[in-house]
Amino acid sequence: MSAPGKTTIDQAEIDRFSAMAADWWDPTGKFRPLHKFNPVRLAYIRDRIADHYGRDITAPRPANDLRVLDIGCGGGLISEPMARMGAQVVGADASETNIEVAKVHAAQSEVDIDYRAVTAEALAADGEMFDIVLNLEVVEHVADRDLFLEACAAMVKPGGLMFVATINRTMKAMALAIIGAEYLLRWLPRGTHQYEKLVRPQEIETPLGRAGMTIIDRTGVSYNPIKDGWDLSRDLDVNYMLLASRPEQK
Repeated sequence: MSAPGKTTIDQAEIDRFSAMAADWWDPTGKFRPLHKFNPVRLAYIRDRIADHYGRDITAPRPANDLRVLDIGCGGGLISEPMARMGAQVVGADASETNIEVAKVHAAQSEVDIDYRAVTAEALAADGEMFDIVLNLEVVEHVADRDLFLEACAAMVKPGGLMFVATINRTMKAMALAIIGAEYLLRWLPRGTHQYEKLVRPQEIETPLGRAGMTIIDRTGVSYNPIKDGWDLSRDLDVNYMLLASRPEQK
């Protein structure tokens, strides 16, 4: 799948997020934007899962018995609600500190999640397979984007799905997601994102296509200042999500 010795680990990024790990579950802390972002992300994931697998969107556990990988899970902000939807969740992160925080919170919340301090390429090398791979706000923080996407795609079962959420590399994103969010509004610590590591949709779609995945949906996610929340939109210039599927084997 890749040359020996290659890795997706960007140690500076891991150290940055490890240093903030104690704040993962504070809705008013350094990860406040993710707490605000979560409702729209989770609703999109739930709805697309229901569509794809023929599940009842109103059921309390629409992801029942689906095996889900939350890669780059951080403190578990997505892993826990996915587990409550009935999914069998593996939460993976390269930061052992993040994983320990996630384990403690899951135990306190009485949620059963298989948390592992491991990289995507290591999971793929072990032959792990999932119905759904959640790749959310991670791809802009890895050292080797193509290797990371290749490893994630290798773990999607035939007929399965991968969700990718990230920030576009545009001047609009520079103005809103970096200068605005980090320097002016201080929603995020300065340096959380580097412009050169932001990712254009084609830079995700191309390696996923090579890995046998098909893009089946694209959506922007835009901030609504009136309600202080996020909505799906047609604007992919800043935050966006892609949905890819692996065709069933013939």
